This record gives sequence, C-alpha cells and structure tokens, in this order.
Amino acid sequence: MTEIVLGVGASHSTLMNTHWEQTVHKDRAERFRDALKAARDELAAARPDTVILVGSNHFRGFWLDLIPSFTIGVRECVASGESGTPKGPLPVDVPLARHLANSLVEGGRFDAAFSARLQIDHGQSHAVQYLLDGLDVELVPIVINVFAPPLPTLDRCEQLGRAIREAVLAFPGDRRVAVIGSGGLSHRLPWPDWREPHGDDEEFMVGAWLDGRTNWQDYDVRRREIIRAAEAALNPGWDDEFLSLVERGETHRVTELTTEDVEKTAGNGAQEIRTWLLMTALLDHAPGRRLAYEPMPEWLTGMAVAVLDPVHTEERQR
Repeated sequence: MTEIVLGVGASHSTLMNTHWEQTVHKDRAERFRDALKAARDELAAARPDTVILVGSNHFRGFWLDLIPSFTIGVRECVASGESGTPKGPLPVDVPLARHLANSLVEGGRFDAAFSARLQIDHGQSHAVQYLLDGLDVELVPIVINVFAPPLPTLDRCEQLGRAIREAVLAFPGDRRVAVIGSGGLSHRLPWPDWREPHGDDEEFMVGAWLDGRTNWQDYDVRRREIIRAAEAALNPGWDDEFLSLVERGETHRVTELTTEDVEKTAGNGAQEIRTWLLMTALLDHAPGRRLAYEPMPEWLTGMAVAVLDPVHTEERQR
C-alpha cells in the first residue's frame, strides 16, 4: 500500500548561501535555518522512499521559448547548481513519476507536460540541499510556472494536488511518499512582466529568459546585480494569514484569490504559494505546524517552514 507520510512547506533563497555573512538579522536567519533542520529531521523520521518535490522555475530550467504550466520529471533530473546549491544528476523514482503522468492524462483531468531530461534550479535544489541532506530518497520533481504569465490559477493548482494525491494512493506497491512545496512567501523580485518590459534592466532580463537555454550562466552576473539592488517588499501580515490557513488545514481558501490579488498584496514572488497549495492538497489539507516564520529583508523574502503530519492529525481526531 502506497501512503503519503509527511508534507513540508519551506521558503528558499539563494542569498542564504551567497550572503550569509552580510545578513544583518542573524538571529532570524539562524531560527529559519534551525527550522529547516527540524523539518529535515521529521522527514528522516517519516522514512520516505520517495519525495514529490514541488517547486518553481527561475529561468534556469525553462525559458520563454517553452513554458508549461505544470511539468513532471519522468526520467533524468539535473540540478543547475547556481549560487551554491547542489549541481548534477538527482535520483528520480521513474515508475511513480510515469504513473502520475499517465494517471493525470488518462483520468481526463490534466494534460501535464513531462520531461525525460528536466533541469531544475534553486526553486527545488535549495530543498534538496537543506531538507534532504543525507536522506536516501528518490524524487518526483514537479515544476509549476509561477513567473511567466499567464500563470495557472490557484484553484487549478489545488485541483492538481488532489488529482496527484489520488494517483499516488492508487500506485501499486509499498511506497512511503513525502511531499515538499518549495517557495514563497511574500517577496517582490525586480523581474518584469515579460510581455511588456521597461528600461534596460527589464529588457536584459527578458532577453536572458528567452535566449538563455544554452548559456544561462552568461547572464547570471548581471542578474545577481539586479536582484541585489532591489529593495525588500515584504508583507508579514499576509504571510501570517497564509500560515494560519496552513495550520488550520484551510489552505484551499487561497483559491479565492486571483494572480493579480497575490501580486498586489504580497509581490510577484508570492506566486510561489502555488507550490505550498499543491503540497497541502496532496496531504488532503491536514492541519499543519508552523516551525518558523522570519521576515528577512536581506533575502528579500518572508521565510517560513511548516510541516503537515497526517498520522498525528488522525491520532488527534480519534
């Protein structure tokens, strides 16, 4: 019997790797890092065979020549290795990944894209680095388009999570499956709407996203300069409301929001809550536990970690 044993939501930021010494709020940074370690320990205790790793793409694995809404890695998965994150091939649970891709199509609910040679970036490899360190697990990587509009709606992401949950539980065998949603919370990146760039920096970014498939590293120095020059735009109140929904098992309520609602209130980077939403739907919206929330202006992001444990939830409900 295949079962879903744990869910984790965690923010990511490459600035945690590249600018740790320049971080001003060290106490906050250390609490966030400690929460990642605690979540990693809970993953280890759950003994998963496979981790469904849901993340975003920062134009190092997908480019504007082709942007699917949802992509499942079904064979090879390679991490790009930017900014001190892991680089190279990662182990994929090919039978489960292909089962999910087939089930979604044959069920008539989703025509998700698939990749037999998927490149991921820190939108997922940051989680590999900090949440899966030392764990002997295979992955099913799932990438959601959260930065190149038009974006899949929040409701569509929640529906996909439910459909994947059904497919996972129908998979023959004895897999223990954990799920990680990597991204968020509130933050605003200095990234343009690719359809209407303004100024040299925005034109440069769109050019990198369009032409960087074979030489994305050539654009990285200026990309980093643009990001480091950005001012933080966090919304801790919005983040707290979202985490409260996670704690109550009511994350599905964010499906009432539009893409425009999220960007206006919490920034374009907050579109990454889609990864958390898909994760929580895969856990059937079990109530979660907040391990940390730290507003980190140096990292431009409201950083959070939460865990959803379906076993303990069932025990409490008895």
